[in-house]
Amino acid sequence: MPTRNTPIKRKVRNWTASDSAELYGVDAWSNGYFSVSRQGEVTVELRDTDGSPKHLSLLSVVRGLVERGTDAPILLRFCDLLHARIDELNKSFIKAIRETGYQGEYRGVYPIKVNQQRQIVEEVVAHGKRYHYGLEAGSKPELIAAMAEMDDPEAFLMCNGYKDDEFIDLALMGMRMGLNICLILEMPNELPAILRRSKALGIEPQLGVRVRLAARGSGHWSESAGDKSVFGLNAAQVIDVVDQLKEAGMLHCLKVLHYHQGSQIPNISVIREGLTEACRIYIDLVKEGAPMGALDMGGGLAVDYDGSQTNFHSSCNYSIEEYARDIVEIVGELCSRHDVPHPTLVTESGRAVSAYHAVLVFNILDVTSAPGSEAHAPALPENPNPLLLALDETHRMLSRKNIQECYNDANYYRDQLRAQFFYGNATLRERGVGEAIYWYIMGLIARRIAEMSEIPEELKEVSDNMVDFYYANFSLFQSLPDSWAIDQLFPVMPIQRLCERPTQRTVLVDITCDCDGKVSHYIDREDVSKALPLHEIDGQENYYVAVFLVGAYQETLGDLHNLLGDTNVVSVHLENGRPVYTHEEEGDSVADVLSYVKYDAKDLVGRFRALAERAVEEGRITPRQRRESLEAYRDGLNGYTYYEL
Repeated sequence: MPTRNTPIKRKVRNWTASDSAELYGVDAWSNGYFSVSRQGEVTVELRDTDGSPKHLSLLSVVRGLVERGTDAPILLRFCDLLHARIDELNKSFIKAIRETGYQGEYRGVYPIKVNQQRQIVEEVVAHGKRYHYGLEAGSKPELIAAMAEMDDPEAFLMCNGYKDDEFIDLALMGMRMGLNICLILEMPNELPAILRRSKALGIEPQLGVRVRLAARGSGHWSESAGDKSVFGLNAAQVIDVVDQLKEAGMLHCLKVLHYHQGSQIPNISVIREGLTEACRIYIDLVKEGAPMGALDMGGGLAVDYDGSQTNFHSSCNYSIEEYARDIVEIVGELCSRHDVPHPTLVTESGRAVSAYHAVLVFNILDVTSAPGSEAHAPALPENPNPLLLALDETHRMLSRKNIQECYNDANYYRDQLRAQFFYGNATLRERGVGEAIYWYIMGLIARRIAEMSEIPEELKEVSDNMVDFYYANFSLFQSLPDSWAIDQLFPVMPIQRLCERPTQRTVLVDITCDCDGKVSHYIDREDVSKALPLHEIDGQENYYVAVFLVGAYQETLGDLHNLLGDTNVVSVHLENGRPVYTHEEEGDSVADVLSYVKYDAKDLVGRFRALAERAVEEGRITPRQRRESLEAYRDGLNGYTYYEL
């Protein structure tokens, strides 16, 4: 038996891959597509050549690409996940229709604006053809792309957005060629233009009308519905459309009722409320004599980014199956009650279809440790300022019982020292020593409160400030604009070393020279966190971090902040158990991004050559150095905009 003076050793359980999976919430947000292997690496489930599911390590994928010369940051696309989401959405509606006895069909459409990349659109069209899955275009360029991709006369091509004569003509000509195109009226003045062009071309349009619901949305995009909505017609304007079509003898062209409550609607009750109102409008349009036939509910199907299954804006409190079931039941019950034929159900789910398939992977370049992480307090100078003595005494007397008092004292003494410096009564060295002691005290407090079950409100800020900055090889503004613009939460975690406990509280900082260039919010099991747990960087190998669920909007919204362009992009699938890399797209070169802002590479080289020649004439450099400088300049123009190893 141990004596009273012998410390009792408690066995500390080793950290496992399962602990990491729980810490980062992988099972909650991944929808089963991603997991953590026993080896401590993030894996993605893909279908092999024979259709069997297999787990592929993301770290092995990245290392394979680096060996082939493709550097981070890399956007990985897994089209298997895109296919799986299309399947899940369509099968959920098919199941709900079969089980409830609904008498209509489901026809989904993919809104191109969510991710206009050609490969994504082609994958959606090709895989979705078995479900007659269509497209939605909100602009003339999107319509032109969609018309070239569509080859299924049963799939809808919904046309939203502003429509000039050229847009209308293209859509009408597409109808004449057999495409199932529907022009959705979003503004009152669009109908006269469509009728005029229809008459000129001798082509009857297939029309829909977007109604502005009184029911509000929820989440970040709640303003997409309700009276403040920019697009859509109110009840009076819808009736006016009906009257105009009756007068023109073309009411039979009105086939679709469309509405949109906003993107990423986290609360299913909001969806039910909007659908009920829209269904009542649909029923009355049929009673007005319009043939109708399709009810288009727009987007809104949410993605559970944080895995909490709540009505938080980055989550949702329903599944795809529940979403489909509620829609089918509400529309079926209301239409049956009023003896109206059940319409074809249409949704424009883009985020829910494309978010999961893309993963951004980048390496950590450098680390700035949190202040106050030193093992010992700074030494006092000779004849120290009394405020330095007070700060030194504060850290020596700090205990769990007086932690709040010491926190208040440390802030008071630091502020007094700053005031003395401002008025010339303290030196810069004294101020520097004082602030070093202050941060040492904050480090002690942070370690103490980490052991507390309840943290006083004033002390929570200490933990938020005591973080390491991990400098990541990517641009927030280019690759994760929603994280910066609307505080969208994305799952973020390392893809390796997950059998080790992550000991560092970190904030990811990008390589732009912007104070906003950092990821400020992270998923936490209980709440949103301001820090991400990561491993200490040992410098022996590249440490890779991944951001998941970035397949919706991020590529299309990204900008050229600091002229950091598109990342390298690679699609990955399995063949006979081995990863196959396809659709490799090189990220923007420096010359590429400069051309976007109207610089000409040849002109730039010419200007630099003149500068170098002038330096030779002035004796600043030799002709050989001029040649080396020009070669370096040209290499820079042709190089990746991100950090290259």
